Amino acid sequence: MNTPRIKAYTKIHSVSTELRRGFPLVESRDPEALEKERHQLENINSHPHFWQRWKGYWSLSGPGWVQSALTLGAGSAGSAIFAGAVTGYKLLWVQPLAMFLGVMMFAAIGHQTLVTRARPYDVFWKKLHPSLAMLWAFNVFIASIVWQFPQYSLGTSVAKDLFAVAGINFPRGVIALALLAGGTAVCWTYGSGKRKGIRMFERILKYMLLIMVFSFFLVVLKTGIKWGELFKGYFGFHIPSDKQGITIVLGQLGAAVGVNMTFLYPYTMLARGWGKSHKGLKNFDLGASMFLPFVLATSFVTIACANTLFTQGIQVQDAIDAAHALQPVAGLTLGRVVFSLGILSMCFTTLIIEMLLCGLVLSEIFHFEYYGWAFKASTLLANIGIIGAFYPMPFWLPVLTSSFNLIMMPVAYICFFILHNKKNYLGPDINRGIKGALWNILLILAILAVTAGAAVKILSVLGIW
Repeated sequence: MNTPRIKAYTKIHSVSTELRRGFPLVESRDPEALEKERHQLENINSHPHFWQRWKGYWSLSGPGWVQSALTLGAGSAGSAIFAGAVTGYKLLWVQPLAMFLGVMMFAAIGHQTLVTRARPYDVFWKKLHPSLAMLWAFNVFIASIVWQFPQYSLGTSVAKDLFAVAGINFPRGVIALALLAGGTAVCWTYGSGKRKGIRMFERILKYMLLIMVFSFFLVVLKTGIKWGELFKGYFGFHIPSDKQGITIVLGQLGAAVGVNMTFLYPYTMLARGWGKSHKGLKNFDLGASMFLPFVLATSFVTIACANTLFTQGIQVQDAIDAAHALQPVAGLTLGRVVFSLGILSMCFTTLIIEMLLCGLVLSEIFHFEYYGWAFKASTLLANIGIIGAFYPMPFWLPVLTSSFNLIMMPVAYICFFILHNKKNYLGPDINRGIKGALWNILLILAILAVTAGAAVKILSVLGIW
């Protein structure tokens, strides 16, 4: 399996079998702030009641918000709109289950990262195989560029439509450049090499996500909630019998979490200087910052579209059509403007994270510092996707990238599953007994879910399904 090229790369980049541990972004440049946060966490962990600890954890949460910002993008918006417009409330159970399985896998990834503090790219290279490390990183890098196209495309269109409400006709170029400038300014706070910059980055995403969720909540309040159907939607576990419905279910199960997130999550924890003492904070962060925002945002969008598009039999093509369709029911402000603001927030936050991912991947591959101009320049590569604001992507590009992503997602999950049970990696921190068996069952279910989602999408692309 080792080609001469891989052997040469191995010789250059892996002079030692020792894993690279820690993340110099904060630890070497802002150790005082990191030590202060550790003392704060010790005080929080000393509280006897979980609600007291949760209150303190909320102020320290962060990496989970970064994951939410990545997964809540143009794809999530389209999926939720489509589910509500086609099936009403019936499939509300799918997204929470999909994200729950994703969170279980990320809890395992987090456990590995916190107890070893090893860099995941290095772990893949030395504990699994160099080809897997390169395949994983290359996939994340290419996907970060390609999936930037729909963020710019939808974000620019939504912003242009919002300005049209006020009677202003902004050119698409001006809006796209504004998204680029704003995204770059936020992203580069992460590469400052200071804890303050990273915390500012996380807080900006956190507040934007909260605004997004609140915007969709207002629309739901205006359109109304059918409580009986809501309960059945979450707990009835309706399984469609038609091809379209089955495709929606399997697609949502497999796409709630993307392969890019498997790379991003452990590095955001290492960048904060988290270790073994942060296990409780990690679990809270995944629940409060990753699971809840995703479930609330996608559920509110689905409910709003079910109340309007589904009941009236309206067919829509995208989020802008959905916003216009909501206007007669919810009014101009809530239906069109507030809903569109929520969609715009989705696109903008994802745009920022795709930039960050490019910087992290290239800095790991080429071993340059996670701050300074090399890092900043590498984040800008994601913005090749700004072309999407003006021209549609070549039809083959998203098909090829999506297929590659879908294949790599189960592979990445299987790799982390193997590492979760690898004694020469986790040592005494490996989960054993009933707890270990339960973890393995949940992780296998997560692997099966993403594999099923990948299979149905690939078969759809090939015209077989």
